[in-house]
Amino acid sequence: MVRRNPRGISSGMIPLMLLQAANEYRRLERKPPVTAALLAANTLIYLRPAFLDHVIPPIDDVFFNAYLILKYKDLKRFFFSAFYHLGESHLFYNMMSLLWKGIQLENSMGSTEFASMVAALLALSQGITLLLAKSLLFFDYDRAYYHEYSAGFSGVLFAMKVVLNSQSDSYTSVHGIMVPSKHAAWAELILIQLLVPNVSFLGHLGGILAGLVYLRLKGSYAGPSPLTAMVKGLTSVLGWPLRSLMRFWRPSQQRIFGRGRTGGSGDSVRGVWRCRACTFDNSGWLSECEMCGTECGDDGLSSLHGSNSDISSDIALDEIRQRRIQRFGR
Repeated sequence: MVRRNPRGISSGMIPLMLLQAANEYRRLERKPPVTAALLAANTLIYLRPAFLDHVIPPIDDVFFNAYLILKYKDLKRFFFSAFYHLGESHLFYNMMSLLWKGIQLENSMGSTEFASMVAALLALSQGITLLLAKSLLFFDYDRAYYHEYSAGFSGVLFAMKVVLNSQSDSYTSVHGIMVPSKHAAWAELILIQLLVPNVSFLGHLGGILAGLVYLRLKGSYAGPSPLTAMVKGLTSVLGWPLRSLMRFWRPSQQRIFGRGRTGGSGDSVRGVWRCRACTFDNSGWLSECEMCGTECGDDGLSSLHGSNSDISSDIALDEIRQRRIQRFGR
């Protein structure tokens, strides 16, 4: 089993990964937040900083193992094992792949749908891998997949690759070999297994099958998926305090002048009358408009219900200007 380096010893790949991710995000006009959160979560779990050491379970407690998951119904191993990595090179290549795929998918489908897709692919890839490991018990293999320990985000990345290339008719290079983009995941599955024999073949195969199942389910379901609606609802609930605070501090849309206001609703307000000439709302204690000097109507409030056509016919615009000049000296 491959073990990672002791904490605090780095071969320089993590700083290079963080620098490359920062440069990529700096160039983007829209920074995809879910991809950044996934990168940060995987990196923090690997680094295990002191303030999170008591929160993050040790890797031995979360290794994906079909036998232990089924025997003890261990959901912690089922879900958390995808976020753990066995070394800096393992983390580096997975996170670079996540950065490239995540930016394209999240910017094309939106953060909410992307987050729901990642959650679905995670559950599907882990579940299919579990079923594959259990089903292989019927065959006699030298390598016992049912008792194999594995970890890493590769299964989700293979599923994302299937989704990303599902509509592509072009060709892509897989380790120097040109293959149709739709079949790139299958070619990469075989080549990686030949070049790096100790990787989890079932985990990668489960990811590819998860991507195909996701595309089939998405194609057969009209409208947004229930998981997307759930993520949107959760985001709305979590963002409610911030939206309320922003509404509280948002300035009023009405323009304030002196002790009255202009424009706004035409409903009557107690103790306020609206000038028929300039529509300025004046205090009920005033007998003439504070803005243009027009005298209040006989009832004091009737001018609030006057129409624009009555205003334009009673007093000409030039006369209103002259009254303002005489009243304010400007």
